Amino acid sequence: MSIDDALVMILAGGEGRRLLPLTQDRAKPAVPFGGRYRIVDFVLNNFINSGFFKIKVLTQYKSDSLNKHITRGWALSPFLNQYVDLAPAQMRTGQDWYKGTADAIYQNIFHIKDEDPDYVCIFGGDHIYKMDVTQMLAFHKDKNAALTISAIPIPIEEASEFGIIEVDDDWKLTNFVEKPQYKPKSIPGNPDMCLASMGNYIFNKDILLDALERDAKLENSNHDFGKNVIPMLLNEGKPIYIYNFANNEFPGITDAEKGYWRDVGSIDAYWQANMDLLSANPELNLYSKDWPLRTFNYNYPPAKFIWQEGDRVGMATNSMVSEGCIVSGGSISRCVLSPKVRINSYSQVYESILMENVEVGRYSKIRRAIIDKNVIIPPNTRIGFNREEDERRGFHVSAGGVTVVPKGAIL
Repeated sequence: MSIDDALVMILAGGEGRRLLPLTQDRAKPAVPFGGRYRIVDFVLNNFINSGFFKIKVLTQYKSDSLNKHITRGWALSPFLNQYVDLAPAQMRTGQDWYKGTADAIYQNIFHIKDEDPDYVCIFGGDHIYKMDVTQMLAFHKDKNAALTISAIPIPIEEASEFGIIEVDDDWKLTNFVEKPQYKPKSIPGNPDMCLASMGNYIFNKDILLDALERDAKLENSNHDFGKNVIPMLLNEGKPIYIYNFANNEFPGITDAEKGYWRDVGSIDAYWQANMDLLSANPELNLYSKDWPLRTFNYNYPPAKFIWQEGDRVGMATNSMVSEGCIVSGGSISRCVLSPKVRINSYSQVYESILMENVEVGRYSKIRRAIIDKNVIIPPNTRIGFNREEDERRGFHVSAGGVTVVPKGAIL
């Protein structure tokens, strides 16, 4: 089924400062995830699997690798008026880069006017989840809403970490508070949970265009949906409804996947989300035929595991190993390997994420680490065992003790 009355706009220009140094040379949505995907692939798959084929990806910060990934991996059929188009910041409305989420859409307002859809879906490009967006759009139409916001139930004690949404019994928005320092209103019928905004919106086109035009004229505005546009519409009495993401279902969903959504905005959250993929029944299933996860396909040979001579054994346990990898006489356990990683003899790697074209030298030991792409680790190197030593070598060590070796680092 093709959704022809909606235009999708993906906000993919974020810096992702909390993910440094992984975002030193790339935008947050372009950060690899799960071995062979990029973070942005998940929202794109959600829309493609849901039948939305008119998609604009708004880029800005260090977008080169993101541009290449979208161009090479997400070519739809222009013959059928299907596209995933890049929309780089062009300063069409002034001399500024995007000043906020609303300003990013305003600077690309001509795309909306040219396409002239009935609805505009504005989603972030930096979260990990599966979602059938047609159910949110159907909810939006059924409520005759001006704006629908997707939200996820969270324990009320975690409210101070999120933008919190308060609703009435009909799930109509009554209040929006950014990271409240007080106990917010709970979900109707559930006093232990509140609603966190996922930053995903469906607007009626005319409501959106009018709100963007008016917000752009306000000098004291942050030009942000959460801080400015939504409160403005709420104060004007516009019907704003909240879609409960916990009710969303998609083909092939497992019990564990229902309501799964991760903000991988910090090193520790990113590392943990990758490690979660390695469980026998993960909350995020990458292997479903009913909800395929597409990405750019590399033309690399199959992964290879070689040598079994005494204690020189090439093996992987509880790990995901991408194409082009060679595990040559070393061992990995609870690891995620991107394409073209080589593990040499007698090396041991545990609970780590190794990105494309990493080589681990003989007799090296690595634990709880993220090794960015194009890093050659010399023989007899130890990473992740001594925080002070890792920091002295210039590596970032997270609050949770995950060591990050930056892209192209020379050890």
